[in-house]
Amino acid sequence: MARTHPNRSVIAERLFRFYDRCAASGLPELERQATTIETWWPEILAFLQTGITNAGSEGTNRVIKTVARDACRFRNSANQRLRTRCAAFRKGR
Repeated sequence: MARTHPNRSVIAERLFRFYDRCAASGLPELERQATTIETWWPEILAFLQTGITNAGSEGTNRVIKTVARDACRFRNSANQRLRTRCAAFRKGR
């Protein structure tokens, strides 16, 4: 549905159907999932309407954390920061 400019009534109907099925199932896992969806609904709706995500920044953060974890044995913190910066912002990515 993302990037197709979905109709608000279609989104509302599908969301209601999802919540109804989760409640009718009686499964605690589906009830928790429905609660999570309800909590994150403003962000989910923004994605459905715009098609814009934060996947690029999340990917960069993952690279930074991985490289920083690998570089933690460096004694010089400036070298650790430089290695992280180079890995996160290199042109080949």
